[in-house]
Amino acid sequence: MMSLKKYLKKRNYIAIPLTLTATHHLEVMARVNGVSGRFILDTGASNSCVGLDKIEQFKLISKASEVKAAGAGATDMETQLSTKNTLKIGGWKKKKTKIILFNLEHINEALTSHDALPVDGIIGADVLEKGKAVIDYKTTTLYLKKKKRS
Repeated sequence: MMSLKKYLKKRNYIAIPLTLTATHHLEVMARVNGVSGRFILDTGASNSCVGLDKIEQFKLISKASEVKAAGAGATDMETQLSTKNTLKIGGWKKKKTKIILFNLEHINEALTSHDALPVDGIIGADVLEKGKAVIDYKTTTLYLKKKKRS
């Protein structure tokens, strides 16, 4: 029987290591506009997000957004939208990535109170769908499909 890793590699997927945190979140290192950061992988988040306090760090150009963020015990939070960002996760890259900016303080307080490190943002379902993501919990690996060069 072929392993999942071999099967996905044959289908042009890239393996990206994940870290299981003390809070049982899956964490991934990613680069936004060339700047490295720590992100939670969240299949339940419709959009990928970065904390409002990280706008300059990740060289994000933002404008006010109509979207109100809700999740993880908080609702109706003001957000900003940043478009045309380059997102790189391992060897997988996506240009023109839309990122929602909002206050991640409540998430980071929850993480640090459980001895986990704070995060810069969230990789959500938007990116996971684009990358045709496969998450292997057994090996804590994220697989994203590389686009074929035309």
